[in-house]
This record gives sequence, C-alpha cells and structure tokens, in this order.
Amino acid sequence: MELLIKFWESTGFSELIKCNTELFGVNLPGELIMIGIACLFLYLAIKKGYEPYLLIPIAFGMLLVNLPLAGLMSHPEAGQNGGLLYYLYQGTDLGIYPPLIFLCIGAGTDFGPLIANPRSLLLGAAAQFGIFFTFVGAILLGFTGPEAASIGIIGGADGPTALYLTSKLAKDLLPSIAIAAYSYMALVPIIQPPIMKLLTTEKERAIKMEQLRPVSKTEKILFPIIVTIITVLLLPSAGALIGMLMLGNLIKESGMVPKLADTIQNSLMYIVSILLGLTVGAKASAEMFLRVETLKIIVLGLVAFCIGTAAGVIFGKIMCKATKGKINPLIGAAGVSAVPMAARVVQKEGQKYNPANFLLMHAMGPNVAGVIGSAVAAGVLLMFFS
Repeated sequence: MELLIKFWESTGFSELIKCNTELFGVNLPGELIMIGIACLFLYLAIKKGYEPYLLIPIAFGMLLVNLPLAGLMSHPEAGQNGGLLYYLYQGTDLGIYPPLIFLCIGAGTDFGPLIANPRSLLLGAAAQFGIFFTFVGAILLGFTGPEAASIGIIGGADGPTALYLTSKLAKDLLPSIAIAAYSYMALVPIIQPPIMKLLTTEKERAIKMEQLRPVSKTEKILFPIIVTIITVLLLPSAGALIGMLMLGNLIKESGMVPKLADTIQNSLMYIVSILLGLTVGAKASAEMFLRVETLKIIVLGLVAFCIGTAAGVIFGKIMCKATKGKINPLIGAAGVSAVPMAARVVQKEGQKYNPANFLLMHAMGPNVAGVIGSAVAAGVLLMFFS
C-alpha cells in the first residue's frame, strides 16, 4: 500500500486534483481548469477552423505547461538545466520572434493597394484609436502606465506587436496579453461583422468600388525604403518592427532573390509561428493566468479591439460621404492589422449585399496600413514608457 501511495504521489494526477490556485477567494484546481481551456482552444482550432496556425501551438503550449511535474518551463538551477520550453521562450522574452514574424509578414504582403490609394492610410490610423482609448481605461482601472500601454496595444489586433511591446514594458502580463491578443485575432470573423452591420446601412454595404490603378515596380521598391527612413528617423523605437516589415517587403518586391523571399514567407514563417505560439501558450500557467488582472485584461482587450474596428468603420463612413459614395465604409474595419483576416471578413460581408462587389484588394490597403499603424503606435508607447 505504501508503494502504491508513493507511486500515486509521484504522478501528475495527484497534483492535478489539488485546489492550489486562489481566485476571488476560492481555492480551485488551477491546472485542471487550464487544461480544460487549452482543450477548448484546440477544439476551436481543429473543429471550427478558427485560425489553427495560431491556436494549435498556443493551446498545446498551454496544455504542456499545465501538466504537473513535467517541468517544461522550469528555470535552470545549480547543476540542472531548465525545461525545453524555458529555453525556447527566450526568443519571446528577448523580443526576437515578433520582429521575425514582421519580416515574414512583409515578404508576404503586397503594399500595392495602399500605394494605389494612399487615403486608406487614414483608415489604418483611425483603427488604432482603440489602443489609446483602452490605454486610458486601463489607467483608470489601476494599471500602471507601462501595463496600460501593453494592454491597449491589443486593440491593434496584431499579436507580434503586442508581444514585442509587452516584453519590453510589462513582462509579468505577457501570458494574459498574448492569449487575449491572439484569441481576438482568431475570432475576427465573429467579432467584426456585428459591429460592421451596426454602424453601416445596407445601401452603404452594397457600394461597389472602382478598380485600383496599377502600381509600378519602381513604386513598390521605393515604398519600403522611404517608409523605413522616415518612420525610423521620426520614431526610432519602432525601428525593429518597421525595419523587419519593410525588409521582408523589399526582398519580395525586388524580384532579385525569389528563393529567399519564398523561404521567408513560407518556411521561416511557419517555424517562427510554431515557436512563438508554443512559448506564448507555455506562459499561461494556472498561477499566472487565473488572476483577477487577467480577467480585466481580457475584457479591456475586447473593448480595445471593438473600438478599433468601430473607429475604422466610422472613419470609412466619413470618407464615403466626402467622396460622394465612392468608398464602401466596410473597408474601414480592415484598419486593424489582422492581415489578411480582417480584409477577408470585409470581402465576405460586402458580397452578402452585392454579389458583384470585390472589396478584398480595397480592404488590403487599410489592412496593411493597420500593420504599419500598430507598429508606430507601439513605438510611440515605447518612447514614453521604456
């Protein structure tokens, strides 16, 4: 019997049922709850198809770190190495993975729609309003300036930017902010359509936009160079994100190294996404995640994302009026930087009301502008709080 008891105590099952996590004054089996949440995310990713490239590694990292006694995130101690996920996490902790993701995004992004219609830059800027609105809200709820900045950036719907900024300003909040940011990115097709319908009329949603002008190769090559010089000189703290984004785009548009461009936007993107997702999920231990602060962050993140979407659509309505009905206000919703998910949602919603409507390329303008906008917003917040 003693042997059986010792064997039971040596297994993770004995730890799994212990109520060792306090929330709202109640002791809960934290690891068991987090495993349930991880399995829910896996269900949403695999069964429902909600951004599986993001949710599967995040959810599995969350699952692994909450399996008791495995020690996959344990710190190195005297004479012993740390856990596997601890070492992989250093790329997130040191702010290495997010700029690499931006490099990959740049190599897979066409800035042509933005160049052809520079006004869409305003829609991308308007959608960043949610960041600063939520920043103020977080301050009022008692978070410090750096913490509020890290929470507010969720409104940009840009996971890598949220991780990069939080790793610089509020590392303790990284698991909560990462889960919130990537969850809302994955739920773009659910969150955005009701807001778009609420703020637009059926007639506005059916507006058919004219085809964009062709953009020359010279314009596409000069764009990343000029944007890098101007943005980094104006806002040096945004250099890592903007620099990597524009480098990836320049490699693509130069046409001189097609194999390198293909490797960056495919193989490297998948590798870094696995490492980033796995390590982000691995920070969501019961001790770190099941806190009142986490619930506040999740609610504030949702508010930030909704307000960012609403601000983009409202500014789209203003531009629609100013151009006498030439701009479909739905494209303003793509001003959040969830590329290309937000643009696809705009395309889908537009075609519901006008089957001949093809808004995807028009929506890509504010969508890629949103990527630039969120990186610039992160640079502004870093400048003030780092």
